[in-house]
Amino acid sequence: MISGTVEYALRALVEFGRSPAGETLLGRELAERTGIAKDYLAKILGTLRSAGMLSASPGIGGGYRLARAPEAIVLIELVRLFDGEQSLPKCLLHHERPCSDDDPCSAHALWGEVRAHYVSFLETTTIAAISQVAGEKHPAAGAARGARPDKEETRKDPR
Repeated sequence: MISGTVEYALRALVEFGRSPAGETLLGRELAERTGIAKDYLAKILGTLRSAGMLSASPGIGGGYRLARAPEAIVLIELVRLFDGEQSLPKCLLHHERPCSDDDPCSAHALWGEVRAHYVSFLETTTIAAISQVAGEKHPAAGAARGARPDKEETRKDPR
């Protein structure tokens, strides 16, 4: 549902979100960490800088850093910045025309719920929220995925 460019911007911002506040990262270092081609990443970082999400310092000890707190950057900003409003989901069956309560398609009611949840997710989810290491914030996540219990829990009672 998001473009490759938005995905790459997210991956870069997540790296900044995982770094200590105010830490500066070099473009080449960020390219290695994210697996994004250096030249393409440079364009993305330039756009993020122009949008006020990153700041840059030239020279030795320079690089990029977040210009805003990761809690203050929501995902919808990236979607709008790189893909524009037109990239947000519209009518499921007729992309060429708006779908509304006045002129609904046959999927309008069901699709409207999905669309509303997706847009709400983008509007409320921050870089800080997705910068958490998997399982760090939600310890029960491992159990939900069928993770095995600790060795201590699997030992049989010797009685």
